[in-house]
Amino acid sequence: MSDAATSPGQNRTPRPPARPPADRPRDAFFDNAKYLAIALVAMGHSWEPLKGDSRVLEALYSVVYAFHMPAFIIISGYFSRSFDMRPDRLKRLVTGVVVPYVLFETAYSLFERSVGGSPGQDISLLDPWYLTWFLCALFVWRLTTPIWKAVRHPLPVAFAVAMLASVAPSIGDDLDLQRVLQFLPYFVLGLCLRPEHFRLVRRWPVRIAALPVFAGALVFSWWSVPRMNTGWFYHRDSAQELGAPWWCGPVMVLALFGCSLLLTACFLSWVPGRRMWFTALGAGTLYGYLLHGFVVKLAVYEGWFDPGWLHRPLGEILVTALAGAVVTLLCTGPVRRVFRFAMEPRMDWAFRRDAVEQARERGRERERQAQERREPANA
Repeated sequence: MSDAATSPGQNRTPRPPARPPADRPRDAFFDNAKYLAIALVAMGHSWEPLKGDSRVLEALYSVVYAFHMPAFIIISGYFSRSFDMRPDRLKRLVTGVVVPYVLFETAYSLFERSVGGSPGQDISLLDPWYLTWFLCALFVWRLTTPIWKAVRHPLPVAFAVAMLASVAPSIGDDLDLQRVLQFLPYFVLGLCLRPEHFRLVRRWPVRIAALPVFAGALVFSWWSVPRMNTGWFYHRDSAQELGAPWWCGPVMVLALFGCSLLLTACFLSWVPGRRMWFTALGAGTLYGYLLHGFVVKLAVYEGWFDPGWLHRPLGEILVTALAGAVVTLLCTGPVRRVFRFAMEPRMDWAFRRDAVEQARERGRERERQAQERREPANA
């Protein structure tokens, strides 16, 4: 009778608090893509002091700039799909984006003062210098991710924002908002993508088609070098600031997105899907991105690009190889360990403990103690 009177769920063993999901193994394809994209970023920066003397290098520079940052931003958006306002994710956003931005924006400003010969260079967290704009953009994009996930048609809305920004010179330079807004569609596209979309571009027909597409892009770029302002690729100015009619802004946003998306698909089609010697470097691409800027700027300030032989084909090849080697070194484990305090700081002291996580830890501790009590009894 007493058993019958007991409510159905009263004698059930209580479930332990939910455990956080185990870390998934890293996908070699995306690590390979991130490393190759960041290597192209470094090579493109090393070409800037040289490209004025070579129309071929200028054409290659334009093709690379048409897709290397879009590819990196699309992948960043893809891996931001799960972002929400959960405390642990906000903490990672602060420690992985905000803190590196503050530290590197300060470091770049001090570097410009001491090495670049600009004693009046101010330390301003509102005016990103050189490479730090991407951290500003990533912070804004990721923080707005829940909005894009809630909107019915996020990509058209992102295009509308980008096109409006392209005709608004009054936006100014604060936080490099022109770049933040004009590159926004690439991030939102990454949020909308699924694994099957990446499998689609890695099929052999796409890989074969990528060869004539890249060849045609190089030929067109060589033709357009004296006819087109490469400032369009940077997305940091409005149409009026580039000396074009206002209506060119929205047109170029759409045209460049189409070109960038096509070249990014071709680039991703040839990214290896298996583990390669550089796969592990994909986890350190932010290190390579932020640190290689000091090397490039130092080379410019010290006149390392000045020798005439570097402006000939063999010299340009050597500079390209050195840029690839330097950014590769900066993505390695030893460099990451040295600079982890700035890129991935442990700042538990700055945040409140999450109540949910505390409950999970207490549940795990109780389960461990119960297991220890059961073991002697079983023995």
